[in-house]
Amino acid sequence: MKPSPFTAAVPLDWKPTVNKFLGALLIVISATSFGTLAILGRYAYADGMDTFTVLALRFSLAAALMALILMLRREPFPRGRTLWQLVGMGALGYVGQSYSYMSAIKFASAGLVALLLYLYPVFVAVLSAIFLKEKFTPLKIAALTLATLGAALTANPQGGSWTGILFAITAAGIYSVYIIVGTGVMQRVSALQSSTVIFASAGAVYSVLALVNGPHLPQTGAGWGSVGAIVLVATVIPVVTFLAGLQRIGPTNASMLSTFEPIVTVLLAAWLFGEALPAPTLAGGALILVAVILLARGELSANLPA
Repeated sequence: MKPSPFTAAVPLDWKPTVNKFLGALLIVISATSFGTLAILGRYAYADGMDTFTVLALRFSLAAALMALILMLRREPFPRGRTLWQLVGMGALGYVGQSYSYMSAIKFASAGLVALLLYLYPVFVAVLSAIFLKEKFTPLKIAALTLATLGAALTANPQGGSWTGILFAITAAGIYSVYIIVGTGVMQRVSALQSSTVIFASAGAVYSVLALVNGPHLPQTGAGWGSVGAIVLVATVIPVVTFLAGLQRIGPTNASMLSTFEPIVTVLLAAWLFGEALPAPTLAGGALILVAVILLARGELSANLPA
């Protein structure tokens, strides 16, 4: 049978290329959505909520939404070792990272904490080389360097105590391990299945903490609206897209593309709250964008036919 002109013109390995491109796009969507969390959180705090209550509502409501979708799609609930790994990712990974981050900002400037937190791509790259045997290509090294420098400039660090620095580095370390563990677990479950368990376990821990410390529920419709936006825009969408993208492009590339997040936060803060955009912040954002473009082009060219 003679092949059609269309079939002959399409490379046989176009599927890996499309898969890599889709993975990069999913991670950028995730970073953009995550970038709204700080903005939406400010509205939630303005309505009288505290951190434990916001996080308890965030993860518990997200888990309920994901469980409903899981039931409608008739996907099985994770079991056995995979289930417990996902519980650990939520109850230890998400809770540990967020607790360390919130503790860090008590002892150091937000800029310094953000800088140290966004060093996690370096940790991920090192852990991936050790445990997942990923190679350090010149392109990855260049993109990693640019992304780290860009995050430093965007954060505009101002200093802090060693206690804050240690908490911030701990937050980055926990998130790095979360990504590495997630890489293995995501080979056995879908993004929907894993997100449901992660949200539920994190929600359970924060619900207990909120009850112990006394819950501070939203006082107005606007407050509940901010919670709803946090659940959908800053939780469900970014976590699902991140885990789905992680399956396609790997942990190092996913973590580097995630550095797009601070750009979104800075731009939204400038637009909604009138916060100034100093020259170092603009320069840092430009470097992060260059790193993202280099990485995306590298992922695509790695799968194009010679």
